[in-house]
Amino acid sequence: MQTNKSFADRIDWSLAFILFLFFVVSLIAISSAQTSGQYAVNFVPRQGLFYIISICMIGVLMYFEPEQYKKMAYYLYGFGILLLILLMIAPEGQGQIGEPVNGAKAWFHTPFVNIQPAEFMKTFYILALAKMISAHHEKNALKTIKTDLFLLAKIGFFLMVPLAFILLQPDMGTALVFIAITLAIIVVAGISWKIILPSFGGVAVIGATLLWMTLNMQEFLTNTFGIQRYAFARIYTWLDPYSYADGEGYNLIAAMNAIGSGEVFGKGYQGREVYVPENHTDFIFTVISEDFGFIGASAVIILFFMLIYHLTKITLQLKDTFSTYVCAGIIAMVTFHVFQNIGMTIQLLPITGIPLPFISYGGSSLIGNMLAIGIVFSMKFHHKTYMFGNDKEDQ
Repeated sequence: MQTNKSFADRIDWSLAFILFLFFVVSLIAISSAQTSGQYAVNFVPRQGLFYIISICMIGVLMYFEPEQYKKMAYYLYGFGILLLILLMIAPEGQGQIGEPVNGAKAWFHTPFVNIQPAEFMKTFYILALAKMISAHHEKNALKTIKTDLFLLAKIGFFLMVPLAFILLQPDMGTALVFIAITLAIIVVAGISWKIILPSFGGVAVIGATLLWMTLNMQEFLTNTFGIQRYAFARIYTWLDPYSYADGEGYNLIAAMNAIGSGEVFGKGYQGREVYVPENHTDFIFTVISEDFGFIGASAVIILFFMLIYHLTKITLQLKDTFSTYVCAGIIAMVTFHVFQNIGMTIQLLPITGIPLPFISYGGSSLIGNMLAIGIVFSMKFHHKTYMFGNDKEDQ
């Protein structure tokens, strides 16, 4: 029995050390990005402050047990939806709280910090989805095709509500994160593969159809669904950026040039020569690659593998279905962020406004991801309670 461990022994120090490494990488990369002269503000102290706030938040989150998160799940989901609604009705215009940025109304602008509700809604959505699925399985101990279809319909409803508001912003990158989270949880939710395979096949067909329509029926999509030109630009500049090198394709070409110019060992800290817009946020991976080359970029990717592997180990140790679904959703969220962000800088995927987790500058992004990790800390901290069924011993 290991239920009498001290407070310090129950903390996941391996996960804490991985986060510390991300902290170091983030500050080094952002400080190097500052030399491009894009902004007069020094973002390094701000990122450090966001990390301090996140660490304090994790300390608070660890005191809540998984059962308490389960009780709060629907309330947090509703609170997140309320924030998205308030964002939609917030006043627009120069200096206003709901002022759009790059065509997307995704932030609350305040004198102190800009807040992106969707970053927090991701974790709230994971909690609510995990509670709903675990409650469904408790109620329907005998699984049938009918109960699985009903569960899939409920998952679809939980997804469509936040997804609709996010697409109205519009923020396609964040919408894709929600879809990735949903697909991952569906896979581990125990739904019959007789339903999953046709459903996923249908999604693939729809995706391929939309891609074809984007390339060949832009006028129809604009007139029928109101899709703006910049959304099409992300697709055709992804497929052929050099034909649009002076316009929409500039960022992708600059990113690939920066990564390629780093070669094996890089140009050294702050030794960058290629100008890449937004290199402290969405394109932070280009800074790492140019400064530290293939070796440095590979080290960062390995660090993400370590994080995902460790989160997977924690998930396999947990004994209750709610915690398992929550961790699976968080793993999917982090994995998709990494794959999309790095993929878009090397032309593997279209460019979206998705930052690199724990490294890119941004308060909402960092604190939102740390919120999810803090819940994992809590579940690991309390998981012995579920292994041995003795609440008192583990407090």
